[in-house]
Amino acid sequence: MFTEYKNLPKNSRVWIYQSDKEFNNTDIEFISKKAEEFINSWTRHGDNLKGSFTIKYNQFLVLAVDESFNSVSGCSIDSSVRFVQELEKELSLDLMNKMNVTFKDNDTINLVKLPDFQKFAKEKKIHAETIVFNNMVNTKEDFENNWEVPAKESWHKRFLV
Repeated sequence: MFTEYKNLPKNSRVWIYQSDKEFNNTDIEFISKKAEEFINSWTRHGDNLKGSFTIKYNQFLVLAVDESFNSVSGCSIDSSVRFVQELEKELSLDLMNKMNVTFKDNDTINLVKLPDFQKFAKEKKIHAETIVFNNMVNTKEDFENNWEVPAKESWHKRFLV
């Protein structure tokens, strides 16, 4: 059951998928249509889930579910992963590679492989104040407050010199 993202409670669960390339307008329209269709059919053991999505910076797809309405199950999570995998195939994107790391350089969003991020940190091209995207957050509130943070406040800090 689709609902507007802004109407989901703060404790809604989120999953963040970062793309290996920026979405164009056609991609965004396609993703939006498919995501709404998926969410309208998303269930947990036959019970509807109340969910939504948002797209950030034309590069991140965020799926969200209101677990106070109905909690997700392993099967419902699996179905959302299959949905994202279908998007990957249809749009020739990589949305699930956890070895990709994103950070900001002024207003530019950079996506690099983890070894390159580590190298940039050693070379001090990335430092404690570099804004990183912490895709490990798992609630809407955390997403809105702790997703874009200085590297020193994220799991990324382990790579800082």
